[in-house]
Amino acid sequence: MTTHQNILLAGATGVLGRHITRALTEAGHTVTGLGRGPANDVRADVLDREATLRAVDGRYYDTVILAATALGKAPLRHRDMRATDALRVDGTAHLVEAARATGVRRIIAESMVFGYGYGDHGAHVLTEDDPFGPPGTTAALEQHLAAMRIKEQLTFGATDMEGIALRFGLFYGAGGTDALLPMLRRRQLPVADDHGRVLPWVDLADAARAVAAAVDRGRPGEAYNVTDRTPFGFAAHVRAVAEEFGLPKPLTVPLWTMRPLSYAHVTMRTTLRVSSAKAERELGWTPRHASSRDGLAALRAAACTGPASAQAGVAHLAGTRLRVTGAVGPGARQRSR
Repeated sequence: MTTHQNILLAGATGVLGRHITRALTEAGHTVTGLGRGPANDVRADVLDREATLRAVDGRYYDTVILAATALGKAPLRHRDMRATDALRVDGTAHLVEAARATGVRRIIAESMVFGYGYGDHGAHVLTEDDPFGPPGTTAALEQHLAAMRIKEQLTFGATDMEGIALRFGLFYGAGGTDALLPMLRRRQLPVADDHGRVLPWVDLADAARAVAAAVDRGRPGEAYNVTDRTPFGFAAHVRAVAEEFGLPKPLTVPLWTMRPLSYAHVTMRTTLRVSSAKAERELGWTPRHASSRDGLAALRAAACTGPASAQAGVAHLAGTRLRVTGAVGPGARQRSR
């Protein structure tokens, strides 16, 4: 049974944050958005410690959710991740301190399956018992992995609070997939053949439901993988988007030609298989879409042929304004500081 909570959501105006707000509100919670943008209920740049502490002074929350990101679009080069890496380290430290000042009992951190390491993991199915945040094989990769490692360490290290980490797969869905459509329409999104490489995916709405489940049922000190049940190649996913939305197939290029796009290149070279059995067992969560192909088909149906309520939901999560209790604002961009 869900007990009403006052929840502070850092990153409420991002793509995932809007989904989380909806899931939490539907579960009966009150959500207060924290970030530097005008659509937030509490305004502060979480990289500014003093401003963050001033913003929450005199307020009380039961749970804080750390989902802030600085990504305005899909990262292509390593430098595109620097601001988000900083949020994962300094932003998390400031938010943990702010959480403590507001009497928070529980902290839930957005994490990512890439924290298991970039590269080819082969056929091994990773679980939460596998090492998280191993040393990066290059300086750039170590920067990203260190940020994910430290974010979880800060979350679990707050011993006076209940720290939980959710390790998400690659996001797609309403408000996320939308950004690919104009690129595919103009044939500006080339892909390299997967050659057996696969990655974990999760629909944004499914990810948000996992956050709501963790608020009520997550075990303190535990991490949970949150992905669908069907790993899918990066190129296969992009081609499925084009097929579902009736757009030209993306150009296929040799993988080596992607090297100037350093972050995209290392992502395309990665093979990751993870199990979400623990989340399904302990959180009572299951993905509504077993694969990203199924999820994309549902997204297309909701956008074009579904009932008005479903179309309104897709439109909102793609960026039109819709106010809900304690909520968020306009803008389809992922940036949510």
